[in-house]
Amino acid sequence: MTTRQPIPTQPAHHTVPDLFPIRALIFDFDGLIVDTESTGYQTWRALFAEQGEDLSIETYAAVIGTDFGVAGYDPRRDLEQRTGRRFDWQVIEPQRLAHERRINDGLTLLRGVKTWLEDAEALGLPCAIASSSPRSWVAGWVERLGIASAFQNLTTVDDTGRVKPDPSLFLLAAERLKQPAENILILEDSLNGLRAAQAAGIRCLAVPGPMTQHLDFSAAWHRTASLAEVRLASLLPSPTP
Repeated sequence: MTTRQPIPTQPAHHTVPDLFPIRALIFDFDGLIVDTESTGYQTWRALFAEQGEDLSIETYAAVIGTDFGVAGYDPRRDLEQRTGRRFDWQVIEPQRLAHERRINDGLTLLRGVKTWLEDAEALGLPCAIASSSPRSWVAGWVERLGIASAFQNLTTVDDTGRVKPDPSLFLLAAERLKQPAENILILEDSLNGLRAAQAAGIRCLAVPGPMTQHLDFSAAWHRTASLAEVRLASLLPSPTP
């Protein structure tokens, strides 16, 4: 990737507590790098609307960053309970996924992601992805977005068999980065991701998106509305003279 110099070191927009020496970054994927979370919700909401039902963001947000089983919420079961009907999901789900793929075709990197990756490269900080999604999904996307070379490793549910809020994904990604928890910063858009970071003992920068901005991220180390609103260098301690 092209190195950008110099890297601005102006303070972040909000007071940042507990600055620490960041030696590596772990990025979530869905909703943090590209907003596939919103498109998934759009397709489920359309299915509900076809049956005269509304699926609110507040209801669907439980599954962001995890899977239906762990979240304790399954939109398929919810729709059947609301309508009193049984649906042929073997027919409906492929149609929904095709709809989702069509919407996803227009997606690009979220604001600020490219700059953060360029700044991390310039600062010599290795980056990884830790995602509850399958490897084929994450690897396909980072290739398509042209950012595959920015990541030292991709850690996915295929590696751990567990999804967030279980900390396994972050713990394995940290192990692969060969950095202790106290020198890693996790970037997350979901509460399930924040809880996984806390369980792993790693600080988390919360970057909520449209699907999660209504949630309480007060337990995060810091919160920003977008990666475009804060530069990586502003989160690093000033060098000792």
